[in-house]
Amino acid sequence: MTITKNRAFLKWAGGKYGLIEDINRVLPSSDRLIEPFVGAGSVFLNSDFEEYLLNDVNADLINLYKLLQTNADDYIKAASEFFTPNYNDKDRYYDIRAKFNASSDILERAIYFLYMNRHGYNGLCRYNLKGGYNVPFGRYKKPYFPEKELWFFAEKAQKATFTNVCFRETFKQAKSGDVIYCDPPYAPLSPTASFTSYSGQGFKLKDQEDLANLAEHSSNAGVPVVISNHDLDLTRHLYKQANLKEIKVKRTISQKAGKRTKVGELLALY
Repeated sequence: MTITKNRAFLKWAGGKYGLIEDINRVLPSSDRLIEPFVGAGSVFLNSDFEEYLLNDVNADLINLYKLLQTNADDYIKAASEFFTPNYNDKDRYYDIRAKFNASSDILERAIYFLYMNRHGYNGLCRYNLKGGYNVPFGRYKKPYFPEKELWFFAEKAQKATFTNVCFRETFKQAKSGDVIYCDPPYAPLSPTASFTSYSGQGFKLKDQEDLANLAEHSSNAGVPVVISNHDLDLTRHLYKQANLKEIKVKRTISQKAGKRTKVGELLALY
């Protein structure tokens, strides 16, 4: 079955749009796909399961997804008003970022979240230790309003359940007939290259170890697991109980195209 590729409506560091074919080739058939680290949702958007359990530790992300699932029309209309030339302004961006950090209103935060994702630097999603969104202004000529992508997500979200818990809790929800795909914050390529603060909580070595152990236990219980990560000595050690598939992927975290070199990536199959 050929699946038309669909882009996520969010820009996302480490998004899996470019690896969809590789991932779909190794995902076992099942009734339900579970994603403990759904991120921008490229695997969800480009796979064909009867049901989805989609989780992320980032509460802003999950609240936005729930709004699209239940009230897409009002959300998309309100969000579109922030994609005009008047809002593509450095001072306006920092004003909205400050309002976002001060707000506890779910709809307001969701509207600002999409605005900042498309107007902020390089599509990053990053919070400081106090939970404040701190991505600088991106200086784009004309930020794209992803209306088509938003509507596609909203339609497909009718097959999904969204949760905002630790990945360990998500694994506990797995049962026979499920398959789990994990796209965790990657192990750093060097001690200074770690990018793990998109939720404000970080993802440590102990978390990487726990994930590998959970994947092994889940597989032993009859629920297959696929994990993406960098191809490193560390990850090969962590995933030593899995079948490993090596792939190459062009990273897009660097704003300068000339610096977007291909690095090794692993798909660990439990």
